[in-house]
Amino acid sequence: MTDVYHIPALLTESLDGLDIRPDGTYVDVTFGGGGHSRAILERLGDNGRLIAFDQDEDAFRNIIDDPRFTLVKSNFRFLKNFLRFLDVDEVDGILADLGVSFYHFDEASRGFSFRADGQLDMRMNSQSTITAAHILNNYQEQELANIFFLYGELKNARKIAQAVVRARGQKEIVSISDFLEIMKPLTPREKENKVLALAFQALRIEVNDELKALEEMLTQGLEMLAEGGRFCVISYHSLEDRLVKNFFRAGNFDGKAEKDFYGNIDTPFDLVNRKVIVASDEEQEANPRSRSAKLRIAEKK
Repeated sequence: MTDVYHIPALLTESLDGLDIRPDGTYVDVTFGGGGHSRAILERLGDNGRLIAFDQDEDAFRNIIDDPRFTLVKSNFRFLKNFLRFLDVDEVDGILADLGVSFYHFDEASRGFSFRADGQLDMRMNSQSTITAAHILNNYQEQELANIFFLYGELKNARKIAQAVVRARGQKEIVSISDFLEIMKPLTPREKENKVLALAFQALRIEVNDELKALEEMLTQGLEMLAEGGRFCVISYHSLEDRLVKNFFRAGNFDGKAEKDFYGNIDTPFDLVNRKVIVASDEEQEANPRSRSAKLRIAEKK
C-alpha cells in the first residue's frame, strides 16, 4: 500500500535541508505513506531517533518496523505535548509535508475530491465530528461566505453561500454530487476544475481547522528545536505558504519582524533558502501533484 498511498514531493531537497546528523532526533509531523520517514531513517545511525505524527488511522497501515522509529496517532498541533510525553526535550529537525496524500484524493469514500462521487466527509481524523456535509447544512450564510472567500479565495463566495442555503432548504446536502449540482451554475466551464478545487480546499481547511493547527505546530516546533536545528516545510497553497514564510522570516504570522534596541531585526531563525524551492521539471513530469509544492527551510538561531 505504501507505494500508492503517497509519493513524497521534494524528497531529496527536504532531506538535504534537514542536514541530518546520524545520532540526531528528528520529527516527521506528516507521516502519511511514510516516504519521508523511510528516507530520514536511511540517513540516521543506530543512535538516531525519528518520531512521526499522523492523525489518520489509515496511515498506520504504512507503519515502519524499526526500533529507532515511533509513530504517534495525533494531529501535529499537539507536537510539544507528545514529545514531552516521550521524554524528548529538544529535536534536531522537523519536517512537514502539508499536502493531502494521494490516498485521500483517490479514496472516494473520504470525500476529498470532486472527481468521484461519495459522502461529503473530508475529515483527516475519522473520529472528528465535523464533516463537510455538516458545515454545508448547518453554518450560517455569512459563515459559509467567509469560508469560501478566506480559505478558497473565491470571488463569488457570497453567491456560493446563498446557493448552498437555498439548496439545503429543499433537501439535505449529503454527497459530492449534491454539492457539484449547487456549484454548476456558479462555475464557468473553462475554470471548472480550478474553482471546484478551491471550493473543496476551503471546506477541507474548515473541517480540519488546518491553518490554526499549522500555526500551533510551527510555534511549538520552534520551541522544541535545538539551537541550529532545521525546520523544513512543504506547502501547497498560498494560505499555508504565507504563514510559513512569515513565521520563518519574522517569528510571527503577520510577517512584521521585531527590532532590538539598536534597530536590528530580531528573528528566531536564519533562512537557509531565501528563494522558495520548487520541484524540478523532471519531478513535476513524474509526479504532477508536486507542481504546487513549495519548500522553505529555516535554522533556529
